[in-house]
Amino acid sequence: MTLRLTAALLAAATLIVGFAVASLTGNRALGGVVLIAGGAVCALLWWRLAGPIRAIAAVAVAGVAFAVSHPLGAVLTSWGAVLLVSVLTAIATYALTRPRV
Repeated sequence: MTLRLTAALLAAATLIVGFAVASLTGNRALGGVVLIAGGAVCALLWWRLAGPIRAIAAVAVAGVAFAVSHPLGAVLTSWGAVLLVSVLTAIATYALTRPRV
């Protein structure tokens, strides 16, 4: 598996696991810790792979996806929203972080 695909899948997994931790424990802060830790690892991988501009863009995409999942949850259910934005995050971050030439 390539570093690019690994980072994209890790970004999606981070959103899913962060939500699961917050839901299962009832502790939103703990879910936030998962999001921050996973996001930091992704940011480092993206920086190494694609450079600072694309890494920042990929982090922004993941952040927007996290924010959008909240109102979207009212329409799709919480889990439906999280799964949708996770898939879209993986696709978008994969597209954004092609390796530097």
